[in-house]
Amino acid sequence: MLSVLVIEDDRSINDLLCRIMTQSGYNADSAENGLDGLDKALSGDHNIILMDLMLPLKTGEEVLKELRKVKNTPVIIISAKSEVYNRIELFKIGADDYITKPFDIDEVLLRIQAVLRRTEAQTSDMLFFKDMKLDTGSKRVYLGENEMTCTATEYAILELMLKNPKTIFSKRRLYESVSGDTYLSDDNTMNVHISNLRKKIAKLTSEEYIETVYGMGYRLVGL
Repeated sequence: MLSVLVIEDDRSINDLLCRIMTQSGYNADSAENGLDGLDKALSGDHNIILMDLMLPLKTGEEVLKELRKVKNTPVIIISAKSEVYNRIELFKIGADDYITKPFDIDEVLLRIQAVLRRTEAQTSDMLFFKDMKLDTGSKRVYLGENEMTCTATEYAILELMLKNPKTIFSKRRLYESVSGDTYLSDDNTMNVHISNLRKKIAKLTSEEYIETVYGMGYRLVGL
């Protein structure tokens, strides 16, 4: 069952949205201030978030900015603020849609469905291995909920390996696939890139992701 988090300080609106979500087949969770909302958004596994802007303890803008540092959960803003400037700024900091109060329930449901369809389409461009996720659209790498900063070459290595998870890659094949240049037998470049990747992974998890196959090259651990 899909899960919706409602972050709204007006209890009557909060209750209404949660009731409609439940009746429409969603699992509804709620918070009545920005601090609790952010905590639930970060710790939970929600498919989408409906959030007001004028929240106590933390504003909707603050919640959205902090959420986007670690998670890409779709967020629809539902607020009385209707200025174009505010909408543009919200999209810049990561909002997926914006509905102005007073709202129509049918419109809210349709907007949710539209955002979820877009999210599913984007998910088809994701590559996964253990707790690692590669977003091939944005070229970003995540370990669990943490983003791992990679150079273009490091990202290319990971993408190649995750697209071919059972393949053992020699240094020559890695080098030529990633750089497009001819490999020289004494080139140590790939060893350095693999070493750097392992160090970055080790900072975020104790789990190993890349192993050395003696005399053959590198592959994903356990495959």
